[in-house]
Amino acid sequence: MVNNTQFEAALPDPQRVLEVKRELESQGVRYILSCWIDMLGVPKTKPVPISDFELLCAGKGPQFAVHSISYVPELGPSDSDQIPVPDIDSTVICPWDRSCAWMFADLYWEGSPYSLCPRGILKRAIRNAADKGYAMYAGIEPEFITMKWDEQGHPVKAFDDDPQPGRGVRPRRQAFGYDVEFSIDSMGFLGELIDILEQLGWNLHDVVAEGAYSQFELDFHYTDALSMADRFVFLRVLLKEIAKKHDMFVTFMPKPTTGDWRSGAHLNTSMQRVTESGVNLYQGPDGEWSDAARNALGGLLRHGAAITGITCSTVNSYNGLVPKVGGFEGGTYTWAPTHMAYGTNNRSAMLRLPQSRFAIENRAADMCMNVYAGMAMTLAASVEGLVEKIDPGPPLNEDLYVMDDTEKARRNLEPLPRNLLEAVNALSRSGFAREVLGESLLNSYLAYKTDEWERYHQTVTDWEVAEYLRLY
Repeated sequence: MVNNTQFEAALPDPQRVLEVKRELESQGVRYILSCWIDMLGVPKTKPVPISDFELLCAGKGPQFAVHSISYVPELGPSDSDQIPVPDIDSTVICPWDRSCAWMFADLYWEGSPYSLCPRGILKRAIRNAADKGYAMYAGIEPEFITMKWDEQGHPVKAFDDDPQPGRGVRPRRQAFGYDVEFSIDSMGFLGELIDILEQLGWNLHDVVAEGAYSQFELDFHYTDALSMADRFVFLRVLLKEIAKKHDMFVTFMPKPTTGDWRSGAHLNTSMQRVTESGVNLYQGPDGEWSDAARNALGGLLRHGAAITGITCSTVNSYNGLVPKVGGFEGGTYTWAPTHMAYGTNNRSAMLRLPQSRFAIENRAADMCMNVYAGMAMTLAASVEGLVEKIDPGPPLNEDLYVMDDTEKARRNLEPLPRNLLEAVNALSRSGFAREVLGESLLNSYLAYKTDEWERYHQTVTDWEVAEYLRLY
């Protein structure tokens, strides 16, 4: 018999539900998007009219056969469906269509949290950290490329006034990063984004024209780990919807072309004690990095390869984790991490101690990650480092791009996974990942990503044809 105690305890307070419904109706909201997260970190929903708001919040709204569509085949057609329980505190009116309101939801199955709900997995990691006395705060630096379709239906950069290849003189590409002219030209799109993020209260600091043509980065304030994960998912949808209004589309693919700078999503995390809210444990009393920060680094480095298997989750991710790229637009070096090391403001290492904030920056993360799983792994590794007082060794403050292999070997510097297969293998060997993510989610993720690698590995690419067709 199903025990519904956990399910019923998770439902929002009925009085609060009525208050939120009245507020939404007063703002003209007619439709509700209660969104759960699939294994790849993508939100899913069934829109409902606001007249069903109370039923939705009582767990009597839409149900889902998650196992039929989300790469988690551990259940079959005769098994019970999953029920989303809305997190009413996450409610926001959709800026692209104010007739709709968005809420995040956690999946329940037969009365208990569903083992393949990534948001639930992060909430479990947060509870486990709290039991040890810690809470994590996070900021993310999302990067993306804006594109459009040309007359032949090919994807091209949205902000690029040079003639396309074969259509006239195309000068040598200059650095797009920080460019004033391109920033001005992009302000129709960027200005709308800035206004929306300010209205959402995210405390946007700036927008950056990044290294690739038509590539941008948003810099907004940090918050608790769960809220930041929710913001990341909401932002990916928001960016796509606003881009459509400007006859563009946004891609989060890390490397759309060989010459592009990689689009990353650097994870910046810090820790506080649950009994001392607002006190950053990574800042020492002397204004320097604390021993706690060093211990957290030790935990993150111990599990660096497994974490990367989540935060760099696609075949394409690993095209960006290299030191140099031929034909690079506006430069030669990638500024991407290549080794599992840490340094003071060293952007060639996986983990950076920035000069502007007391937060550990993991540079081996991109926009395709399941942010809930990535955040859960980061939190658990950081707490392990703090509890066990793991020593990360001395910082590496030299340029890894120019350091020779002999010196790297002498220092026992371990490279990041070089491709998705290496990352998947590291994940499969990790008892830590199995504990944090759970057996079901990890096994499903490994199966999907192994299949992704095999399909890629068996595909004959344009590069192979150009390289070998007439050579042999």
